[in-house]
Amino acid sequence: MAADETFDLGITDVAHGGVFIGRHEGRVVFVPDAIPGERVRVRRADSGDARTDAKRFWRAELREVLDPSPHRRPHVWRQADVDVPPHLRPGGADFGHIELAHQRTLKLQVLTDALRRIGGLPDAAAAISAASPARSADGDVLDAETADGTAWRTRVSLHADAEGRVGPYAARSHRVIAVDELPLATPGVEKAALAIGRGAPGRIDLVQPADGRVRVLHRPAGRGGPRATREAVVERVGGREFRVDAGGFWQVHRLAAHSLTELVTRRLGGAPAGGTASDSEGHAVDPDAWHLDLYGGVGLFAAALAGLGGPGTRITTVEADARASEHARANLAEWPGARAETARVDRWLTHLAQHATAAQRERLKRGVILLDPPRSGAGRAVVRHIAALAAHTVVYVACDPAALARDLATFRDLGYEAGPIEAIDLFPNSHHVEAVAVLRRG
Repeated sequence: MAADETFDLGITDVAHGGVFIGRHEGRVVFVPDAIPGERVRVRRADSGDARTDAKRFWRAELREVLDPSPHRRPHVWRQADVDVPPHLRPGGADFGHIELAHQRTLKLQVLTDALRRIGGLPDAAAAISAASPARSADGDVLDAETADGTAWRTRVSLHADAEGRVGPYAARSHRVIAVDELPLATPGVEKAALAIGRGAPGRIDLVQPADGRVRVLHRPAGRGGPRATREAVVERVGGREFRVDAGGFWQVHRLAAHSLTELVTRRLGGAPAGGTASDSEGHAVDPDAWHLDLYGGVGLFAAALAGLGGPGTRITTVEADARASEHARANLAEWPGARAETARVDRWLTHLAQHATAAQRERLKRGVILLDPPRSGAGRAVVRHIAALAAHTVVYVACDPAALARDLATFRDLGYEAGPIEAIDLFPNSHHVEAVAVLRRG
């Protein structure tokens, strides 16, 4: 079959990356915008050259839904719905056509499949939940997820092309398309984004921190243009304030930092708002041990660990970005035993392995090592370094199921066993999902 030809396809499964699976004449076909159980009409979208024909799979684009799933709904982003030509559908909301509860079912399926196939963990227990509501000290709900999973992005990146057109990229491309709504963004970010009009080629970041005022950061293409102003903004989590560069890394869902902190706190033995210490797995943060927060950013998780351990807790957060480390030092100032190191995690761990004293190693064994690596995961070398420290507990915060599965397999080979894995849907209407695993030495 040549490229551009259309054919009918039954969708049987979901794959990692926001695409769905069907088979045509024995060949696997990956299709976006579908739902398992549907019959659809698709157009083959790969090149059709000899090398592509020899592959075991094709890629296709959805043209028509012939037999819709009961879980299909009108897309939350009107311009991304199936009646819009594929090249005009914006990216970033690839599950927006699926009922929210079923989105989470599919995300959990992708996670457990990765744990089974990639991690070799067929019996791993996993669950998924929505972002936790933010509550006052009295337990009143201050903020919660919307019913349709929209209006959560406090950070959005748009692009301006050579003609000055401003908008997101079309799905699976670097082609800028103009849009008249951004339903996943908070109302403030959406309003500011749609007011931009035209722009010089480059990227435009919109950021809405805790004070509610939207910052618009222009990042012109090439190295010759002016850099975005490095304004420090304040985010608030559980009564604590965190300084972070407006253009620096912070979780994009308005409830994400709160939800992850609450989950980590509960799993380590704390009592978050609305919960009790009995919800935990019985881990303790020993104030006399040495704890590590790797890929630590501005110190969000280091603060959670130090808060559990108390004022004298010794904790070191390691982050490659110098500005983030600078903010972490300020954010952790209330704990005298907290340190923020600017270094690549792999190099810092190599140095620690070569120079740690016997007393330091003993304190590390009684400590917690938390890692929140990038989407690619920690990797075998970092995991080996962590396992060699023989810490009592390892907490892994993951944003990619496949990377998590690979790293958990390495941890298992080195003597660590994972407890139940809890996923949080911090990216509603997209295929992304966050997960937290707590590991203990076998």
